[in-house]
Amino acid sequence: MNVQATTPATIDLAAIKSRQQAAWASGDYAIIGTSLQIVGEMLCEAVDLRSNQRVLDVAAGNGNATLAAARRFADVVSTDYVGALLERGRERAKADRLPVTFQEADAEALPFADASFDVVLSTFGVMFTPNQQQAASELMRVCRPGGKIGMANWTPGSFIGQLFKTIGKYVPPAPGVKSPALWGSMAHLETLFGSSATVAAKSRNFVFRYKSPEHWVETFRSYYGPIVKAFAAIDPEAREALEADLYALLDKFNVAEDGALVVPSEYLEAVITKKS
Repeated sequence: MNVQATTPATIDLAAIKSRQQAAWASGDYAIIGTSLQIVGEMLCEAVDLRSNQRVLDVAAGNGNATLAAARRFADVVSTDYVGALLERGRERAKADRLPVTFQEADAEALPFADASFDVVLSTFGVMFTPNQQQAASELMRVCRPGGKIGMANWTPGSFIGQLFKTIGKYVPPAPGVKSPALWGSMAHLETLFGSSATVAAKSRNFVFRYKSPEHWVETFRSYYGPIVKAFAAIDPEAREALEADLYALLDKFNVAEDGALVVPSEYLEAVITKKS
């Protein structure tokens, strides 16, 4: 706990957050994010979302959980610190004729009053905040007593968890920042949310389905911000090595035998209930 408490004082969190924001704003995450829609749908079922509830989607990206909640007739506010991603979510909501409020917001400093929401959601979003305890505290703060926080977080051993470990070989993470994949650990969630909530979680898999390993690499190199930035930051020789490592990782996880890419990636589906 002492390490967590001193983290903000020992590293430049603002600079890290600025770099992260630039990374997620590069490429076009919405191309990737749209394929993950089923996770938002399942998360809304996990929290037993009701039509009369006020819902906040934090670090919403292009709005998977947002749209899932709106389809269930909830009153939804969708937030992210990348305005371009919110715009993509706004386009999707308009196309589906779903009423949603979109607002730029930092997950570590949410611009909402205490206990404003019945349900707070995040799919593969809040887990990437540099100050994990602050982000968890904000989720708890805006959730009403008795309300629920629903999260989908990649696990450390998952395909995506290993993907970030691979990227880290070439573009090391900032010293002192905890791994985002820790959010995929039940023990870590219990540490973050403490005695003020109860945590229930189950392991699930999202399956990446692409035409081929080459198709996956082409798509992620073009649109997935962290990979776009990684390739831009290293020299040509390192780019070749990173690409080879990506193909090796895909080969390890790919269960398809017909030339296609079918890669299961484990995530933790967590429901955190704030005590009354």
